[in-house]
Amino acid sequence: MKVTRAQAEENRERILDNAAQLFRERGFDGIGLNDLMQAAGLTRGGFYGHFESKDDLAAQATQRALQVNREQWKVQTDRSLQGWVKAYLSDAHRDRLGVGCALVALAGDAARGTAAVKAVFAEEVDSFAKTLQSQMPGVDEAARREQALAMLSTLVGSLLLSRAVGDTGLSSELRKAARKSLPTGGG
Repeated sequence: MKVTRAQAEENRERILDNAAQLFRERGFDGIGLNDLMQAAGLTRGGFYGHFESKDDLAAQATQRALQVNREQWKVQTDRSLQGWVKAYLSDAHRDRLGVGCALVALAGDAARGTAAVKAVFAEEVDSFAKTLQSQMPGVDEAARREQALAMLSTLVGSLLLSRAVGDTGLSSELRKAARKSLPTGGG
């Protein structure tokens, strides 16, 4: 049975969405093509009709996950930067690997990844910083950029470490200290 262009595009989108979630949960090496395609409701045979390789999928799924997160950040930070920081550093976000922050979930994989994954990651980190930059209280663009980069690093680093130590007192301490150090009124 021949697949229409619309069906093929729908299948590709489903593969990307599922890969974005599963890579965040398990890492690039933590899941194989068979499981990725099965999660999308497809067979492995159709994979190469959509992507050149698993590395190609990793780059595109990383971009998908980061863009979705950035769009969410934009909406939420425009409402209340302080409220968003509180939600970002919450227990619930710490525990939601598959749908949580892709920066945290995929940074280690990106560091060991291909040049394409690193390029996607660099572009999206810059976009995240720009989203935060407009919210920073600095007197000029350079100062706001520096504050945004520091805030981004603090948020991502504290959530990453918080996830790494699990549901412990240290996890809470890390996130509380990060909140207090940020230019959002902390606390």
